[in-house]
Amino acid sequence: MTTQHSSESVFTRRESQARSYCRTFDKVFASAQGSEMVDSEGHRYIDFLAGCSSLNYGHNDPDMKAALVEHLCNDGIAHGLDLQTGTKADFIQAFETHILRPRQLDHRLMFTGPTGANAVEAALKIARKATGRTNVVAFTNAFHGVTVGALAATGNAYHRGGGGMPLGNVTRMPFDGYAAGVDSVGLLRQMLGDASSGLDAPAAFLLETVQGEGGLNVSSKSWLVDIAALAKKAGALLIVDDIQAGCGRTGGFFSFERAGITPDIVTLAKSISGFGLPMGLVLVRPEHDVLGPAEHNGTFRGNTHAFITARIAIEKFWRDDRFELDIRRRAQIVERGLETVAEMVPGARLKGRGMMRGVDVGSSKLAATICRHAFQEGLIIETSGPNDEVVKVLAPLTTPDKVLEAGLAILIDATQNVITENLLAAE
Repeated sequence: MTTQHSSESVFTRRESQARSYCRTFDKVFASAQGSEMVDSEGHRYIDFLAGCSSLNYGHNDPDMKAALVEHLCNDGIAHGLDLQTGTKADFIQAFETHILRPRQLDHRLMFTGPTGANAVEAALKIARKATGRTNVVAFTNAFHGVTVGALAATGNAYHRGGGGMPLGNVTRMPFDGYAAGVDSVGLLRQMLGDASSGLDAPAAFLLETVQGEGGLNVSSKSWLVDIAALAKKAGALLIVDDIQAGCGRTGGFFSFERAGITPDIVTLAKSISGFGLPMGLVLVRPEHDVLGPAEHNGTFRGNTHAFITARIAIEKFWRDDRFELDIRRRAQIVERGLETVAEMVPGARLKGRGMMRGVDVGSSKLAATICRHAFQEGLIIETSGPNDEVVKVLAPLTTPDKVLEAGLAILIDATQNVITENLLAAE
């Protein structure tokens, strides 16, 4: 039974000013199933946020839930530091069988603290120790987390300002397409080859193939291939941050598969647990697995409960290519709906890839107003981008077609209503 709470009596009075999503979606939520959430008053909402891509398989998947409940009822290990357990072994085996081997990846698995930022911190430490260098090349509009090391590689000024200290040992370079007419790979190549460029030899290149919080900017295959080759030539490790874009969000299990590259390090979190349970994971090539015992550690590295649901997710959805094909089909539904939205807004354009899509409407105020109207009509959807100008769809990858279409219909109606209101106000 869910206790009824007034937002004024509990959350506003006692919760930190750092809270964010609840300011936009000011309801007390009580339950969730699949692609829908229900608030304490019984109102249903289609979820196009999905825990910011932490719920790629939807809320409370019945098979994951059953396995977790069975483990709990049998007094299974709840917390095991990094001890060897059967649940960990089963997850590693499933990940090796269905994810690594089919993609010919030989990476070791490092279980970090349970956040994406912690996975990024570990990846940076590995790269710096492996190469003996300190500088990291990161890219414009990147978002890698808000702990200090990850924050140094994050581009957003608002988040960087929260660090309260200088953020160094990172060189910022243009992401693919950031500046019209600028060959970002060529510029980086020239700077690396010029002893007077001021660019210190990098330990790593750190990138997202699709920049989630940065506005759904998509790197081309050729850019990724060139960056990977340049990193190798420079003696730097290539780190792909797949925390938001991975686990099927952009089509394949990994977002970099389409480019045919093999990163030295991959960071995963968010939907790797399959159930919304905290879990951080770093994949590292064996030759770069250089951290000593407990050199990067944490009390909650390796969430035993997450191992259970993550294994079920992999065995259920990634045993063959059927789920991947289904993601592509659903992505086409999303694209058609967003094309309708874009046609309503002068200058608007589609962004993103796969089921990580959105519409740049050119204005943070317009994007926020559209999302607010959509929420009033029963759709949870957020914005992204340097100025929050992109209306961003992160629906669960398992969303039934009818629910997906219903959510897109709400978004289309919300956009039309906002435009109509704006036209009336201008008269």
